Amino acid sequence: MRIIAGAAKGRRLKAPKGPLTRPMMDRAKEAIFSSLGAAVTEAAVLDLYAGSGNLGLEALSRGARHAVFVEWRRAARQVIEANIAAVGLGGEVVAAKVEDFLGHGTGSYDLAFVDPPYDLALPSVEAILGQLVRWLADDATVVVHRRSGSGAIAGIPGLVLSDRRKYGDADITRFMKEAKA
Repeated sequence: MRIIAGAAKGRRLKAPKGPLTRPMMDRAKEAIFSSLGAAVTEAAVLDLYAGSGNLGLEALSRGARHAVFVEWRRAARQVIEANIAAVGLGGEVVAAKVEDFLGHGTGSYDLAFVDPPYDLALPSVEAILGQLVRWLADDATVVVHRRSGSGAIAGIPGLVLSDRRKYGDADITRFMKEAKA
């Protein structure tokens, strides 16, 4: 696993050991970031179920201004911290379960990555997305990575489906925060 483009292009990233973390294929990651384009530049990024920090670190490499990595597993947080140090572009690691983090407060993130364990049930993913809405800035983008065939995410109040793609065994779904009337 590596950073594909930007200031830290080519830097290798470590991955936590164990079945709960699966690195995203470079092909899928490149497709995501190509589709996001300039939306990454100067973005405040939230990386939920951060694992290795792969997505948030790629965003920082491509010009995001700040990234917050939310991860509850200690071993994964240690890997994220090592990857942040290796990449050298900063970032904040939050030790919390995603639902606990989202349940307290609000934010103003321009870009959020939601990459839950493949075994997290669809209703739980939808509940997380429902909580996430209040953490998003106007015109924010949300990218969700799930196992292919695990069910399509239903309508989430406050989010509008903008794209859905399949890469190998992964489904990548992108939402935009619904514009206020």
